[in-house]
Amino acid sequence: MNYLYLMLNIGSFAIPFLFSFHPKLKFYTYWKGFIIATVLTMLIFIPWDIIFTINGIWGFNESYFLGNYLFSLPIEEWLFFICIPYACVFTHYALLQLFPGKELDQRHVNTITHTIMAILVLLCFLYYDKWYTFINFLYALILLMVVKTLWPALLKSYYLTFLVMLIPFFIVNGILTGSAIENEVVWYNNDENLNFRIFTIPVEDIVYAFTLILTNLSLTQYFYKKLK
Repeated sequence: MNYLYLMLNIGSFAIPFLFSFHPKLKFYTYWKGFIIATVLTMLIFIPWDIIFTINGIWGFNESYFLGNYLFSLPIEEWLFFICIPYACVFTHYALLQLFPGKELDQRHVNTITHTIMAILVLLCFLYYDKWYTFINFLYALILLMVVKTLWPALLKSYYLTFLVMLIPFFIVNGILTGSAIENEVVWYNNDENLNFRIFTIPVEDIVYAFTLILTNLSLTQYFYKKLK
């Protein structure tokens, strides 16, 4: 099963890639913006990943990798930051095309955003000594502040599309954290998180996914408009 993580990456990427050429979606027109966004996002998440791996906050089960590493990370982990964001950003824009006009009222967006931010502040204060929880929630707090200031309209649709993305998220991340397989692909040091899981998934992973996708999406949208 040393190809499992690779197959999860390819499987997540393949269908969105093929449908990128659909005449109604034309997601290939976003590629330039997405490539720039992905590089910038990786400049945040890859060093974070390397530091956490070196310090044993999380790690990888070699049984599910091909064995090639770059800066302490399996090559499959690097691919994760390309394939998963591609699938998710594609899904966001595809849902906007399939369900035009489906977005939240700005008043509701503000309420949701302020509530999330307040919860994040509280959790950062309470769990400052748990590194995955603290860094993850702090970044989410900062990101929401930035997006709320620079691209407030994006959250009108993103809060809805992210709920849809949680379906494949629970499937893929569930497998990565040990659902339906003998051992987890990615393991976590529970001393550095809340040790609260939904099925096999640490609750922090949901926030991590939220910020990983939102970072890619907001930058893709920005550079797509910039380069038109």
